[in-house]
Amino acid sequence: MKILVTAFEPFGRENVNPALEILKLLPDQILGKPLIKVEIPTVRFKSVDVIIEMIRKHQPDVVLSLGQAGGRTDITFERVGINVDDYGIEDNEHNIPVDEKIIKDGPDAYLVNLPIKDMMNSVRDIGISASISNTAGTFVCNHVIYAIRHYCETECLNIQSGFIHVPFLPEQVINKPTMPSMPLDMMVKGINIALETIIKKGSDLAP
Repeated sequence: MKILVTAFEPFGRENVNPALEILKLLPDQILGKPLIKVEIPTVRFKSVDVIIEMIRKHQPDVVLSLGQAGGRTDITFERVGINVDDYGIEDNEHNIPVDEKIIKDGPDAYLVNLPIKDMMNSVRDIGISASISNTAGTFVCNHVIYAIRHYCETECLNIQSGFIHVPFLPEQVINKPTMPSMPLDMMVKGINIALETIIKKGSDLAP
């Protein structure tokens, strides 16, 4: 098994993205399985183009994307991507689509096909807060979930894909006293366990 792990660059008014900081600290292998680690732009369509290029180059069995969700309290495993771009803020190339379809003739939604409940439970078992999320929003994170699943489905690729959102880092909330955060080492530990679970458990057909 080969796993492609992606993470977004910083966006909005943030100078750091915890997802990218996690990616930098992940090992090159987990349980003997290689990780391909790739930073992607926080830009609609371009983010997906980079991932598809890496899929074609490396032919991974799994694509796991990581992103920041400021305001969330725990590590959250996304269940679904929906066919809409409706950005409340600009992406990093100043795109701010309103009620636009990601794929013009695509279905309304795709469920991820990673074992997200097993992943969540494994993270909880080591004492880290985790949950299932039923909405990834309508920003670039959702765009990636939907578009990568669409690509895999339409190209008939036997690839599992999914998305994990992580909270702010403590240093990001110094001037946001009501905003939750999680230490980087804890998030890295949680993502490592989630990756181990993917390798051990395989596909969950009822996420």
